[in-house]
Amino acid sequence: MAEQGKLSSWLSAHPVWTFVLLTSSFLGFGILSVDLAKVILANAEYISSNGWAGLIDGGLQQLFEIIRNAIAAMMFYLLFKLCEHVLVDKLANQNLKSRQD
Repeated sequence: MAEQGKLSSWLSAHPVWTFVLLTSSFLGFGILSVDLAKVILANAEYISSNGWAGLIDGGLQQLFEIIRNAIAAMMFYLLFKLCEHVLVDKLANQNLKSRQD
C-alpha cells in the first residue's frame, strides 16, 4: 500500500476538520460549477458569431475566466474526494475494529 501524504495523514488525524473541509469544498465546487456549461456554450456562440472581433471584444478573456473557474472547480472536487476517502476509510476501520473486539 502507498505511503500516505502529509495532507492525508493530517486529515485522518482530524476528522472534524476533515468534515468541515469536505463541506466547504463541496460548496466551492457547487458554486463554481453552476451554469458552467451554459456559460461555455454562450461564450462559444458569441465567439463563433462575432469571429475575431468577438475575441478582441472580451470573448477570449471570458474564455480564460471560464477555464480558470473550471480548474478551480476541479480542485475543489479533488479536495472533496480526498476528504471523502479519508472519512470513509476512518469509519470503515472503526467498524472493523469494533467487530473484532
